[in-house]
Amino acid sequence: MGNNSFGIDLGTSNIKIYSKNDDKVMIEKNMIAIENKNTLFAYGNSAFEMYEKAPGNIHISYPLSNGVIADIKNMETLIRYFIGDLSKGNVKPGDFYIAVPTDVTEVEKRAFYDLAKDANVKARKVMVVEKAVADGLGMEIDVKNSQGVLVVNVGFDTTEISILSLGGIVLSRLIKVGGQKFDDAIRAAIRREFSLIIGGRTAENVKIALSSLEKEGKPAVVYGRDIVTGLPVEREIPTALVDDCLTEHFNTIVDNVKVILERTPPELAADIYRHGICLTGGASQVSHLAELLSNGTGLKVRLSENPMSSVALGLAKIIKDDNYKSVAYAVEGMGK
Repeated sequence: MGNNSFGIDLGTSNIKIYSKNDDKVMIEKNMIAIENKNTLFAYGNSAFEMYEKAPGNIHISYPLSNGVIADIKNMETLIRYFIGDLSKGNVKPGDFYIAVPTDVTEVEKRAFYDLAKDANVKARKVMVVEKAVADGLGMEIDVKNSQGVLVVNVGFDTTEISILSLGGIVLSRLIKVGGQKFDDAIRAAIRREFSLIIGGRTAENVKIALSSLEKEGKPAVVYGRDIVTGLPVEREIPTALVDDCLTEHFNTIVDNVKVILERTPPELAADIYRHGICLTGGASQVSHLAELLSNGTGLKVRLSENPMSSVALGLAKIIKDDNYKSVAYAVEGMGK
């Protein structure tokens, strides 16, 4: 019975759920396709496959926006189906540990808690963990000691910059720059330079393939619609153009990291200088981001080995190791 625990990291683009039963992390697209406004048509990766391709009667959306729940009804449906899949249709009472961003309002935090309570997944106990603390644990950092750690999590909609010490968060800042902004910048640059309209998924594929294309010295090949003729075409996009359009957003992240560092107490700043910056999150793997962050701050940057699932791995550690249970708290009445 006590074995039935789940750690949930609700990302705007991907949902990561750790299940104690099979000790694995499931990663699926956090997307839902609704047909005729009320019938579930597809969810997760299969809904993403239809994204930007579906007819008018099928509405495909992300239930999360900027790291917080925008559509609680659809999010509850997704949680119910994902937990059902992980439990192979046999949902038993279980404990839920949910990672929440630090810089969100109490009401938004409450929504994460209500989600697990109301999703009809037989939640016995719902605990909340600060996302940055789970991130640190997922990167094998002992967050309960007194050394300062700077964690930068670059997600789909937001980047969370946090300084951890003694199992808590000393300083935190959430900025609305992430993988989505990178994709939009690529789309805008290709439209401007080549009069070509490409979809969000194409832009995402270019972003992901960027570092391997640069190593091979090849341009990115994209398909889209020519603005002038209105016809579908193929174009080769130089990687330098993609790099240039991303630099502005990378610099925003670097500037905000500097702001946090300027406000850091001197003793913690000394720790951070020794340990460097821990960089994680799905969009942290984009080519040149780590390099720019290192050059901009003068600190070494340590990239997470599992950037997508570091929060879920941290939650797994909290579930399995009683030593870390104290970093999770209940939200009844929102009392921390």
